Amino acid sequence: MTSYIRYRSASVASYGILDGDTVREIRGDLFGSHAETGATHPLSSVSLLCPCQPGKIMAVGLNYKSHLGNRPQPSHPEMFYKAVTALQDPGGPIVIPRDATDVHYEGELVLVMGRQVKNVSHDEAGAAIFGVTCGNDVSERNWQHGQGKDLQWWRAKGCDTFAPLGPAIATGIDYGNLLLQTRLNGEVVQKQSTADLVFDCAAIVSWVSGWVTLMPGDAIYTGTPGSTRRLAPGDVVEVEIERIGLLRNPVTAG
Repeated sequence: MTSYIRYRSASVASYGILDGDTVREIRGDLFGSHAETGATHPLSSVSLLCPCQPGKIMAVGLNYKSHLGNRPQPSHPEMFYKAVTALQDPGGPIVIPRDATDVHYEGELVLVMGRQVKNVSHDEAGAAIFGVTCGNDVSERNWQHGQGKDLQWWRAKGCDTFAPLGPAIATGIDYGNLLLQTRLNGEVVQKQSTADLVFDCAAIVSWVSGWVTLMPGDAIYTGTPGSTRRLAPGDVVEVEIERIGLLRNPVTAG
C-alpha cells in the first residue's frame, strides 16, 4: 500500500508519498512516470490539498443497501456530476451558501482514475482505478428534492466547497470491504462497510465508460450509507475510511 498526498509547502504545491508523519516529495506525473526527489517534510509543516486535480467529478446516487431503505434497487449505477469548483481541501470549511436551508453531509469512498478508459469490461475497469480516498458529497436537500427543487442538481450538489476530498489516495488495497465512518461533532452518524455497495467500484467505472470517457485523475464519489443530517455553522464533519485516513472539515456560514 502507498498513500499519495498533494500539499503546499513554502507556497509551492507538490505531490508526495505519506510515510507515517513524514512526506517524501515526488516529481513527475502522479498517474504516470514519477520519482522521489529525496526531499522530505514533516507532515505537520505542510498544508494538505485535495490529493488530485480531477478534470471531472462524477458521483453515484442510491448505491448502499443501507441508504436505499424501502426504495427499489437501481438496475445500473445512477450517476450525476459535481462541479470541479466544489472541491475543498482537507481542513477547509464547508460553506453553507446563501438561501440554503437543509445542507447535509454524505461520507463516501471516492475512486481516482489512473488511466483513460472507454467501453471497458469489469476487469479492465478495476485495473484502471489508481486508488481511493475519502470524500464528502455535501448536498442541499431542499434544492435536491424539496419544495425549492431545481430542474438539475447543479447547486444542490455543486456549490463551492460541496466536495471535500482527501487526505490521501491509497493504492494497492482491496476497496471491497473497508469500514467507512462519518462523525458529526464527534458522534458517529454513519458506519458501514463498502461491502454494502450495490455496485462495486469496477462496476461503476465500467458502466460510466460506456458513455463518458474517464481520464487520469477523474474522481468518482461512490455513494453514501445509511441516513444523513442537517449541518449548521460551527459543526465539524469527519469522514474516516480504514487504511485511507480521515477527512475533517468545519462548517461555516456563507
